[in-house]
Amino acid sequence: MQVVDLRGSNLIEVMDSKGEKLIAIFPAKFQKSMWIRRGNFVVIDESGREEAVESGRKVVGMVTQVLYHDQIRLLQKSSEWPEIFKSASQENEKQILPPRTSQQDDDDDESCSDDDGLPPLEANTNRLNPNLYVEPDSGSDTDNSD
Repeated sequence: MQVVDLRGSNLIEVMDSKGEKLIAIFPAKFQKSMWIRRGNFVVIDESGREEAVESGRKVVGMVTQVLYHDQIRLLQKSSEWPEIFKSASQENEKQILPPRTSQQDDDDDESCSDDDGLPPLEANTNRLNPNLYVEPDSGSDTDNSD
């Protein structure tokens, strides 16, 4: 399932392979170890889904696993990946990775590629970049040379 919206209070809105939107709970024990955001793919335990819908509850499942980039790639190559998610995952990759130019490709061939197939690092939007100010040399070094 794909995360559509973060509702707060450990609740997330997800979309299943049929395009149906559901609300699931993100367990508190995972909050420090796994982070999710819109567009991520998760595995949800829906064992009590029918019972929850019949009783009128909105929360129909619980997140059991957040899928990583490599896991998503493997699933996309298999026949089990739903068609509705194929376009969504391609859009997410376009947002993360800027379009490459031929000059960038040439520069990358010359540089060392030690990424080991890891997904690209994302900018930390929680920190402000400090504005560094460097004072120009005022020539005080010549006064001390007597």
